[in-house]
Amino acid sequence: MSLLKGTKLYSIFTGTCPVCHHESMYVKKNPYKLKSTLKMKERCAVCTTKYKIEPSFFYGAMYVSYPVGLTFATAAFILCYLILGLDLIETYCVIVAVMILALPLILRISRNIWINIFMPYKKEYRHR
Repeated sequence: MSLLKGTKLYSIFTGTCPVCHHESMYVKKNPYKLKSTLKMKERCAVCTTKYKIEPSFFYGAMYVSYPVGLTFATAAFILCYLILGLDLIETYCVIVAVMILALPLILRISRNIWINIFMPYKKEYRHR
């Protein structure tokens, strides 16, 4: 993952600050700690970037979560139906299970994509 440092993909997949890529934006790194899945720090300790730009800023991440969830569902469909050859009912059940189990990841990835749309990476923080 360190090869991607300095790109939007690094911040999206690791959940680090979109400006400096040094600190996690989330209080707990594990998205499966369900009580704190979406709890974010107020600011980055390295570059002091404020994560919640305005009240209700992350409502826009709901629009991003649909294609992210669709990506997970499509991957499950291709794996189960086209590669493993399961019938449609079994494939549907697997897709539902994948969507339920991946929900914390989908929520975080959607937030990460949304904030990275609005905040650019700054190279001056690269060597800290």
